[in-house]
Amino acid sequence: MAESAKKVAQQAEDRLEKVAENVRERFDRVTEGRFADRIKNGRFADQVDHGVDQGRNEARRRDQGGSEG
Repeated sequence: MAESAKKVAQQAEDRLEKVAENVRERFDRVTEGRFADRIKNGRFADQVDHGVDQGRNEARRRDQGGSEG
């Protein structure tokens, strides 16, 4: 019985190793063009969230002593 349990455990470990390798390969493919590089190249330039930018500007003005607008 112990031998059969060892065999099942080894098979499970082998399958998990294959899954891990597949995940690594897919991750490498997905991250080939790094996200930061895409941003630097302007890929998301037209997708600006103006609300966040406005909030940052207001916070910056408050920190500098300007109006809270």
